[in-house]
Amino acid sequence: MELKDIHFKLFCSILTTSQKLSTGVDARNIRNIVLMRPINTMIEFKQIIGRGTRLFDGKEYFTILDFVDAYKLFLDPEWDGEPQEPPIIEPKEPGESKEPEPLPSPEPPPISDPPPEKAMIKVKLRDGKEREIQYMVSTSFWGADGRPMSSEEFIQSLYGVLPDLFKDEEELRKIWSNPITRKRLLERLFDIGIDLEQIENITKIVNAEHCDFYDVLSYLAFNNPLFTRTERVEKNKNHIFEHITDKDEEFLNFVLKKYEETGYEELDEEKLPILLNLKYHAIADAEEALGDVEGIRTTFIDLQKNLYNKIEVK
Repeated sequence: MELKDIHFKLFCSILTTSQKLSTGVDARNIRNIVLMRPINTMIEFKQIIGRGTRLFDGKEYFTILDFVDAYKLFLDPEWDGEPQEPPIIEPKEPGESKEPEPLPSPEPPPISDPPPEKAMIKVKLRDGKEREIQYMVSTSFWGADGRPMSSEEFIQSLYGVLPDLFKDEEELRKIWSNPITRKRLLERLFDIGIDLEQIENITKIVNAEHCDFYDVLSYLAFNNPLFTRTERVEKNKNHIFEHITDKDEEFLNFVLKKYEETGYEELDEEKLPILLNLKYHAIADAEEALGDVEGIRTTFIDLQKNLYNKIEVK
């Protein structure tokens, strides 16, 4: 039997720190949160705990092990909810049948009203122009001082720090179109309390779940129109596929499909070998089809420069 005919799965646990899960990591299958150091702010506490709340197939709960009693410092009934009483299990009498009682036939669910349409409100920022965001009933954002903020307050606060991250639209495009500088920008956002979970929340409140976060930042900072990832690919295809071989075009189409499905995370440098293995099953086969690794990396970077070209609105 050849090695390629052997299929197996490796199940393992990985221990890391919350800082290691800052940017470029979409970790949904986190089962245990262990608190072993003092936590100084409400926002840090909720970000750490929030890493366990992400949904994953087969994951119905996660466990918090708090060795520093952090929960006492950041007790928040509005966020935590009322404590639940453990279920009461009545002991069975000796000799009592252990056969479970038949469950009552379920009643048909009541006919409910259709869900309401997403309510949008307008936020006027310091440039004098308005941005539309969704009104969110539940508080999703926290200030650096641990104070809960409305989505409107959070967007105004974020708008105030964006000029410290990039001075104009061209600088944002240049930073975002390079995976190295994009990662640094995301790290700076994390330093001010905006991690992957907050990025997801921001895209939701501007009704841009299918957009690149670059377009969300461009919309908030410069009031540019929002484009979905699919629209961005379609509108820049001529630039992307100009002067490349058919083999390169086949690989780039594969990368762009992953990008449309998932987002900018597929364009990280760390994802390149994964994408090559997914497409060609081995790096050696990828090199045979596309050339040396350095050339493949250059093509991968150039793709991003063209993908984030400015889209002219007619």
